[in-house]
Amino acid sequence: MNRIEPEYTTHEDYFGNFIGWILPFALIIGIWFFVFKRMSKGAGGGAGGGNIFNVGKSKAKVFDKESDIKTNFKDVAGLAEAKQEVEEIVEFLKHPENYTKLGGKIPKGALLVGPPGTGKTLLAKAVAGEAHVPFFSMSGSDFVEMFVGVGASRVRDLFKQAKEKSPCIIFIDEIDAIGRARGKNPNMGANDERENTLNQLLTEMDGFDTNSGVIILAATNRADILDRALMRAGRFDRQIHVELPDLNEREEIFNVHLRPLKLDESVKSEFLAKQTPGFSGADIANVCNESALIAARKKKNVIQKQDFLDAVDRIIGGLEKKNKIISITEKKTIAYHEAGHATISWLLEYAHPLVKVTIVPRGKALGAAWYLPEERSITTKEQMLDEMCSALGGRAAEELIFGKISTGAQNDLEKVTKQAMAMVSIFGMSEKVGNVSYYDSSGQSDYGFSKPYSEKTAELIDKEVKILIDESYKRAKQVLLDNMDKHSKLAELLLEREVIFSEDLEEIFGKRAFGTPEGLDEKKIDPKTEEESKNEDNETKAV
Repeated sequence: MNRIEPEYTTHEDYFGNFIGWILPFALIIGIWFFVFKRMSKGAGGGAGGGNIFNVGKSKAKVFDKESDIKTNFKDVAGLAEAKQEVEEIVEFLKHPENYTKLGGKIPKGALLVGPPGTGKTLLAKAVAGEAHVPFFSMSGSDFVEMFVGVGASRVRDLFKQAKEKSPCIIFIDEIDAIGRARGKNPNMGANDERENTLNQLLTEMDGFDTNSGVIILAATNRADILDRALMRAGRFDRQIHVELPDLNEREEIFNVHLRPLKLDESVKSEFLAKQTPGFSGADIANVCNESALIAARKKKNVIQKQDFLDAVDRIIGGLEKKNKIISITEKKTIAYHEAGHATISWLLEYAHPLVKVTIVPRGKALGAAWYLPEERSITTKEQMLDEMCSALGGRAAEELIFGKISTGAQNDLEKVTKQAMAMVSIFGMSEKVGNVSYYDSSGQSDYGFSKPYSEKTAELIDKEVKILIDESYKRAKQVLLDNMDKHSKLAELLLEREVIFSEDLEEIFGKRAFGTPEGLDEKKIDPKTEEESKNEDNETKAV
């Protein structure tokens, strides 16, 4: 019998060995490539992003001549003077020969300065829509990066692109992010990157040809902290102040924001403008939107006048808190406190007359009052004293009626203290301190933590401030003592209704001896509760 011996043969899998050897390296390379691509997307913004080395490229958004910006000067209501200035800038770009043929030089830059919400960015958008030239839009914070030298590099790249597309406009929003005054930081070396960016911006603004057709617009609401070199002629030649709108401008802004709304016939922009003193354009837009939401919440088909008034109340005072637990004693204290404010404001000549007062909690306040301030450009000492007296009416009423005071006057005391301090140390309204002002409106003072006056003067200022407040408080108590019965009647009415209006004060005190301000006599407010209003709306629909 022949025995068969098994034979063993080894075959090597070269392909498998190759895959096993190359796979770890391929995995590492793949992960590295993925991370590299992600980094390049995050770092290479603006014109030429695509790899990590473009981190120094400008991140400005470019809107060319065929841009889809639909905003134009017709959409900018109010701001007549500011709009005229920027319209002239657009004319510089469209027809530069009309100005240069006489030897004039086209301005290099314009700085839009004003409080938040007044329309600075909107004006810049309108310029972009009207100019029909390339428009570079960038925020001041876009220049600031964690890498050293990136800010300066982005400034250089931005101006390089702008020169290539001349004539054009560069818009830098919130320029205070990089334009702060140099040398004011107490931490040595901590602000070098921002200062380097500012230095490069200053160099670029004063480096290109005067008539190259590149105009810079910038916006800020903190012009007082900007560097002096940035503000000088030859860089930002023009400073365009965009202030809070006055009565006529508010009416124009309301007309713009009321266009898309379904309104009741009783809603008039003139009336609404009178009820919103001190409101910015953004506030007015918010009022219109909030009124639409309130009307929709009440299932109305159109927005009525009362909805706008409710919207103003909500924006100023906050949301009503009708379920907040308040004891009877606290409610009575709040009623007499608010009635004290209302009484004095109605009886003094220069105090703002009351529009509405409520003891229904709103936001953090347990009670609230709405006044219709007179719009004036300057304020006299007598007007300020009347306003201080009115603000102290709540604290005076608590002391006279209950013989004790509460924490409810904290906001009033804060306001009065600031006003008295301003009268003495800023406006020169104290005979003993004299006609001096310890305030630098330019914001370039080097006072730091030290005061610009001696300790003896500081003591005198403190004494004068206390005298002003004490005299106003005594005067408030005297006015309430002279009208104690009417004040108590008003407070009891407030306790009963929780909300009272100017016509209720007129019934108790009679017409104001100094006349009714324009707009207050037109304020026809329905004093019904929200529940009654809902019932009436339902009945109207049923009919």
